[in-house]
Amino acid sequence: MAKRDLIYGLMAEFDSATALVEAARKTSHAGYKKIDAYSPFPIEGLAEEVGFHHDEVPLVVLIGGILGGSLGYAMQYWMSAVDYPLNIGGKPYHSWPSFIVITFEMTILFAGISAVFGMLALNGLPMPYHPVFNVPRFAMASRNTVEFWRGARRAIHMTSAATSRSSTNTAAAAARKNAAMRRS
Repeated sequence: MAKRDLIYGLMAEFDSATALVEAARKTSHAGYKKIDAYSPFPIEGLAEEVGFHHDEVPLVVLIGGILGGSLGYAMQYWMSAVDYPLNIGGKPYHSWPSFIVITFEMTILFAGISAVFGMLALNGLPMPYHPVFNVPRFAMASRNTVEFWRGARRAIHMTSAATSRSSTNTAAAAARKNAAMRRS
């Protein structure tokens, strides 16, 4: 029986940042959308080539802030004018100037919480496992090389002809797999 390994994409290692940006440009022009790059330092122009053009976190923060401010004001109105109205010093039940401070604080609170959870959700975090972590030289991306990952358009099954699990066949299969992952 042949063993089938699932390939999630191809990974390449580059010695220079310019080669990485050029590979990302060619890959995105070829029509691939699921691509990513890993580097120990920021590379100018790489984010645009990989596809990080827009950011939705500000919209999430705006919606969270508006929701928080609205809930803060509605909560105070409900408590002061509807649920437990008290006539203190002749002031009206709906005294909006006294509601400003808590409305502002609720706006900031909800916007901050929305920023944190929106950033985590939009970045796909927490991600305890990704198939790219299985590449043996992936740890070098945090030291001195730059890595580029291109996801497969669909799941690809790779069939190995070896049926025995001897160390020679396993090493040869690993070498073929690493060579396939390094090609750009």
